Amino acid sequence: MTPFTSEFLGTALLILLGNGVVANVLLNKTKGQNSGWIVITFGWAIAVFVGVYASAAASGAHLNPAVTIADAVNTGNWSKVATYISAQFLGAMVGSFLVWVAYKQHFDETTDADLKLAVFCNAPAIRNTAHNFITEIIATFAFMMGILTLTNNGEAVNLGALNALPLALLVFGIGLSLGGPTGYAINPARDLGPRIMHFILPIKNKRNSDWGYSWIPVLAPIIGAVLAVLVKKIL
Repeated sequence: MTPFTSEFLGTALLILLGNGVVANVLLNKTKGQNSGWIVITFGWAIAVFVGVYASAAASGAHLNPAVTIADAVNTGNWSKVATYISAQFLGAMVGSFLVWVAYKQHFDETTDADLKLAVFCNAPAIRNTAHNFITEIIATFAFMMGILTLTNNGEAVNLGALNALPLALLVFGIGLSLGGPTGYAINPARDLGPRIMHFILPIKNKRNSDWGYSWIPVLAPIIGAVLAVLVKKIL
């Protein structure tokens, strides 16, 4: 498996399972409707576990442009950045498309256009540009600092088949602790790729794709991840 294929597959699985649990909780007439925030955060943790496990051997399982850019800042190696990021965005778009296919009937049965958008991408609980931006920086800083410490600067801990577990638990904790204000995007591909698919897909009675907010889950995670690398270097 090439690094491009690895990042594509891992990110597609990440979004299929991650956005899938959001669809299950938010859309009408699903088996999991209204099952709550803990189900969403736990589902995303499992999504991270599967995505990382599927792609770690071939590419290191970045699955996130912010992680890829921060890793390049950390190591000085920028040669794989374009390949990884393009694979991540493509994987995120394919994963979100598959979620729409799987839940097509439930999208049709849901009248709340905001909930349909929320299956694809993030929106803040209280809309305030400065606070939303800072929140995403803080959450991604914690995420990247966790990666740097839990994995010893990118080298996976030796847990055998459970090597992906520490990162899954890290994302679970961030969702429970820091996800309330903005939904913890912490990943530009995770937000922008599916947001583009929301714009493209023929979703029944959908709203606009909230492009005015879309730059925050892209830029803030990159800043947060790079800041974590710089602070780790100082420490």
